[in-house]
Amino acid sequence: MNATDDYIATFPDEVRPILTEVAEALRRALPGAEERIRYGMPAFMLSDRYALHFAGWKHHVGIYPVSPLEAELEAEVAPYRAAKDTVKLLYKNPVPTELVERIAVAMRARHP
Repeated sequence: MNATDDYIATFPDEVRPILTEVAEALRRALPGAEERIRYGMPAFMLSDRYALHFAGWKHHVGIYPVSPLEAELEAEVAPYRAAKDTVKLLYKNPVPTELVERIAVAMRARHP
C-alpha cells in the first residue's frame, strides 16, 4: 500500500470504494505522477511544485485545485463546482470517473 491507499483505509466501509474509484481515475489520467500526502490529503504531483489533491469528507469527495477549464469541459464540470477551485462529488451519486480523468489530464497539461 502507498500513502493514498493508507489514507483511503481510514474511511468507513461505504466510503472507501468511492475514494478508491477517484484515486484509480487519477492514476489512469496521471501515469507516473508521484503520490504523497500534502495538507493531510492525497496529492498527485504534476510537477515539483504543483499537485492535484483529493479528500474525503462527510458527504462528498473534493478535488482541488481545479482552476477554470476550457469552455466545453468547464460546462461539464459546472454542476460539480463547489467553489472557484473545487470540484465536489457527492457520495450518493455515481463517480463520474471519465470526467475526473479529463479534469486531471487538463490540469497536467497546464503543469507539465
